[in-house]
Formats: sequence, C-alpha cells, structure tokens
Amino acid sequence: MKNYNSKLTKSLKNLINVAGVSALLVTTTASCSEDRLDQQPFNQVQEETIFTSPALIEQAVMGVYNAAQRGDYAGQGRGYPFGAAYHQQNDMRGEDMVNTATFYQATYMSAINGSATLNNIYYWFDTYRLINRANLLIEGIDKAVAAGTVTAANTNNFKGEALFFRAISHFELLKHFSKPVHVTGSEHFDFGVPYMLKGSTNLQDALQNANVDRETVAASYIKVLADLDAAEGLLANKTNVYRISKEAAIAYKTIVKLHKRDWAGVIAEANKLDGKFSIETDPNTPWANNSGNRESIFSIQNSDTNNPTVNGALASMNIGRNLIAISPVIWNNTLWLATDKRRGENMVLTPPPAANGQPTAITGRKFTNKFKDAVNRTDASPIVRYAEVLLNRAEAKARLGDATYLNDLNAVRNRSLANPATEAYTAASFVTPVAQVNAILTEKRIEFIGEGKRWGDIHRLINDDLVPTTGIPQKFKNGMPLATDYKIGVPYVFGAGDITAIPYSDRRFLWPIPDGQVNVNTTLKNQQNKGW
Repeated sequence: MKNYNSKLTKSLKNLINVAGVSALLVTTTASCSEDRLDQQPFNQVQEETIFTSPALIEQAVMGVYNAAQRGDYAGQGRGYPFGAAYHQQNDMRGEDMVNTATFYQATYMSAINGSATLNNIYYWFDTYRLINRANLLIEGIDKAVAAGTVTAANTNNFKGEALFFRAISHFELLKHFSKPVHVTGSEHFDFGVPYMLKGSTNLQDALQNANVDRETVAASYIKVLADLDAAEGLLANKTNVYRISKEAAIAYKTIVKLHKRDWAGVIAEANKLDGKFSIETDPNTPWANNSGNRESIFSIQNSDTNNPTVNGALASMNIGRNLIAISPVIWNNTLWLATDKRRGENMVLTPPPAANGQPTAITGRKFTNKFKDAVNRTDASPIVRYAEVLLNRAEAKARLGDATYLNDLNAVRNRSLANPATEAYTAASFVTPVAQVNAILTEKRIEFIGEGKRWGDIHRLINDDLVPTTGIPQKFKNGMPLATDYKIGVPYVFGAGDITAIPYSDRRFLWPIPDGQVNVNTTLKNQQNKGW
C-alpha cells in the first residue's frame, strides 16, 4: 500500500523540495466565503483514501488552491505564486508602480541574484511546488478513474482545475526566466522552463523530475496551450469566481496566444466568451464586489483567516503600508484623461495633509485603492477579467487591420469617461496601426494598475514591429514620489536619481534559476540563464 508519508532522509527531503514538493495542506470549503484548514497534510494521507470519492478529491483540490493563494516565504505565507506576490512582483518589474521603500527594492531595481534575493527565489520554488501538487492530483484522479474507484464524469472538473494551474504556473515562469517566444538569440536565451508533467512523492520520481530538460521556449508554450485546451474540455461553466471554470481557461488562452503573436487565435478564443460576460458600468464595481460582479472571470480568494498576511496582502502593500505607489510615469500620461473615473477616490487613495491625521510623508501621493481591506486583508487576487479579454482582442484586431478593434477598446474605456459621447475614441483618433496599438496598450496600463499585468506586455513586446519595448524600462527612482511629481497631462520627465533602462540582452532581463536549484541539478546548472 502506497503512503505519501514516506520516511525520507535529509538529503532526499532537500532533493524533493528542489523538485517542487512540500507538505500539501488540504482545505475544505464549508461555503463560498468560508475556508477551513484541515490539520492533516495531504502527503500524510494514503493515496487509496484520497481518491475514493469526489468529496475527498475536492478536499485535495482545495489544497492546490491554497498552494496558489499562500505559498511560502521563509516559513510564512506571502501570496506566492498567485495570491498577491504575482501582482506585486510583476508590477515591480515594470514602470507604472513605484517601490517606495526597501520592501521590493531588489525586484524594482533589478538588483537580483540566485542566492540572496528571496522574493525571486521563492517565486521559482513556490511555483514548482504548486505544479507538483497539481501533478499529484492529476495522476491520482487518472489512476482512480482507471481503477473504477471514481468516474470521469465526477472528477473531470477537478482534473481541469489542476491542468489550469499547471499551465498558468509554467507560463508565469516563462515570463521571468525565459526570453519572449519570438525573439531569436544565442542558445542560452532559447531555454524555456522545465515543464513538469509528473508528481514527485519519492526518490525515484524526484530524481526523474529534477533532471527534466528546459527544452525550448516554443516547446514550453506548446505544452501550456495543450494543458489549457485540455482544461477547457474538462471544466464546467462558471458559477463561482473563486473556482476555475471553462471560461477561465478560454480567457487565459487569449493571454498566452497574445504572447505567441497568434492574433487570429486570440480573436477566436475571445469570441467564445461573447455574451457570457459584460463590462460593469462603474469601474469600481469589480473591486467593491469581488465575487458578484459581471466581469471578473477568475480570482483567488482571500479571507480574514487565510491571506498573504500584512507582509504580502494586496491592500497592505498599497493603502495599508504605502509600500507601492502609482508612478507619475503612468499618472501623467496624456492618454489618461483628467476626468477619468479611475482617477477618483474610489479607485485611487490620495492622502490628505497631515492636519487630517495622515503623515506628511505620503500627503498627495497616489496609491491604488482597488484593494480596499487593509485590516482583514480579504480582497480577492484577480487573475483574469473580461476587460483583459476585450483589450487582448482589440490589439489582435488592430494588428490584423480590423477596424472593429474600436468596439472592444471603447467597451472598456467608455465606462470610465465623464462624457463618452464626446470623449470616446473614433476611427479618426488613430490613423496608423502604431497609434492604434499604442492606445490599446496604454488603456491596458491604466485599466490594470496594480493587477500585475504590465511586465507581461513589456516581456512579449521586445522587438515588436509596431510598439517595441527594449528591455526593463526606465523607471521613477526607488522611493516615495513627491506630490508635485503627479501632474495630469504633463508627461513625466526622467532626471537625476531615476532608474535607467536595461536592455533585454542584459542578464538582468531574465531572473537566474536559484542557486539552491542549480547546485543540486547538473542539467539545470548547464542551462542557467546567460550571464548568471
């Protein structure tokens, strides 16, 4: 009888941790809004018990969600890889949010390495731990169905959820550890990420997975899309924003295909969602009502008892501790109208003068107010919204010369305008493809402030034919902006002390595989990113 609680030597435990294994806490959900942790780790429950009924399998599924939501940071929950750290790390790699202190300084200033910058190191390990949990779940379900213990009909949705997590986890790693799929370069820049298809619960499996080759970026993308296609075929339609659905798999494919520059594919996937979602009339609604709005497709749930803590939760980092501010780089962008509702107090916190109880150090600065609960930290972590699907389709259409891109662009933008009748974009607003795509990308920067979307666009647009990025962009200096730095309609001018751009050919464009991984893995040591 196989038991997950194998007695492992210290060296084996280290190897398995490197391969992506750690204790799998099982959560069970009493209702859509209540989480309860089971004290028995998943890896101490006999496999034959876990996979004997859909109810028990669902408990294991909740353990996978918990891994996505909390992660580990030196023994604490910090929101890796999708609970909060996803948004914060991706924002800190871009130019539209500012690290105001030292909390995210290493990421913000690209001062990283493979041994000491823990945020980046845990990003790798926690993501692979999540992948491993998903793989164990997939394998267990397949065995149970083959044995006739459960039926495919009763477990397909669970398997689809695991496949979705496996896909988006590998995709997230590709954005940070691999070059864009279309960029040609030296051998070392063509490595994808180790695509883990097998769970590790013992020495033999751990050794097998620990030596998975990085393969090519293109090969990794093929597997990401294959997993999402399979997930789409297994998942049920959306009934709960906190559970992965068929629509979530479709929506995420628009993101992956945008990175692949498969414009027709983006449009085809987005078309599948026509009539299933709509844009709320008020841009604040998705944030005031995380679970009941009409445009959120999938979000990671947080509760007052299970969240990334004061050191990681989204509201804590923004309005609670003021560790991340909106950058003057985007605030001053001329395409962001002064009367846009996304500049209003529901969406942006602008602390008043010290006389009203706020410290002078943050008076007049700008912080996203999307994540509103800095006390209990219950704000959901948005993974994909319908607004993103529409803007992805708008870009794909514009690149293919389809003038109906305006419909999708305005669908997102108009709800934030003071007077759409006169302020909406028209066919005459942008007469070249460059201007059209730039407007869509700028709208995306405005709409998704604080949601971790900017780095993905920076990464995929390297050497683009219309709106190219060249690497890590120039940024506002590390530290709290001055209130006078925020000037609506007056583009920010970089000066002394600001952070210079870094070309994508620089080793810092890609994160290094952590030393703790390559030091025990000859295969990956020989495939370390160039220059590290």
